[in-house]
Amino acid sequence: MTSRVLDVKNLHAGYGPIAVLHGLDFHVSEGEIVVILGANGAGKTTTLRAVSGMIERTGSIELRGNSIAATKAPDIVRAGVAHVPQGRGTLPELSVEDNLRVGAYIRNDNEVNADIDQWFEVYPVLGQRRDQRAGSLSGGEQQMLAVARALMSRPSLLLLDEPSLGLAPIIVSELFARFAEINRDLGTTMLVVEQNAQLALGIADRGYVIESGEMFAEGPADQLINDDSIRRAYLGV
Repeated sequence: MTSRVLDVKNLHAGYGPIAVLHGLDFHVSEGEIVVILGANGAGKTTTLRAVSGMIERTGSIELRGNSIAATKAPDIVRAGVAHVPQGRGTLPELSVEDNLRVGAYIRNDNEVNADIDQWFEVYPVLGQRRDQRAGSLSGGEQQMLAVARALMSRPSLLLLDEPSLGLAPIIVSELFARFAEINRDLGTTMLVVEQNAQLALGIADRGYVIESGEMFAEGPADQLINDDSIRRAYLGV
C-alpha cells in the first residue's frame, strides 16, 4: 500500500471571524501529483496556507503519520513541507544563487552547492542569470526560481499555489512540463492549486474540486477531466 505523505481530515480554517474552509478531507500519497481546483474564492489558497501553518486552523493534518495541526510554519518547513505561494515570493534584492542558498537554510549537509548546480541544469536560464538580481527576472524566470528555491530544502511535499498566475501560455506549458519531470525523476510529491484545470489535470494523478470551502468532487485526473460537470465549470467546455 502506498504511504500517505499528507492526510487531512475535517479541516476548518479562515481569517479572523470569516470561515473559509468547512471540513475538508483529502490526502496526498507518496510520489503523487494532486491538484486542487475551484473557482476564485473557493478556498484553494486557504487550504495550502492551512497545511503550511500560515493561518489558524482546526482539524487533523498529518505529515507522514505525524500531526502538524498545531505546528507553526517554520517547524512545518523543517518537517519537510515547502510552499511556493502566489506571486512567487522571491527575494528581489538577492541574486539568483543567493535565493537558492536561502532555500537551503535548514540544511547542514555539504551538498548545497551540488544541488544548486542540479537546479541550474533543470532550469538553464537561472544558471545563465546566477549573479543577477531576482527582482530583475521575468515573471516566468521568477517562478522557476521560486520552485527551485523551495526544492533546495529537499522537501517531502511541495505545495504550489497558482504557479501559472500572470504568465504567458508558452511559459506555463514549460513550467508544468518541468513539474512533471521533477516528479518523475526525483519522486517529489506535489499538491498543486491551479485555475488552469486542463493543464494541471494533464500532469496530475488525482484531483479535488472545492466549492465554497467544501469538497465538491474528487477522483483520478483522467476521470475528472472527462466529467461533463467539471468540464463545463472548470475547463471551459
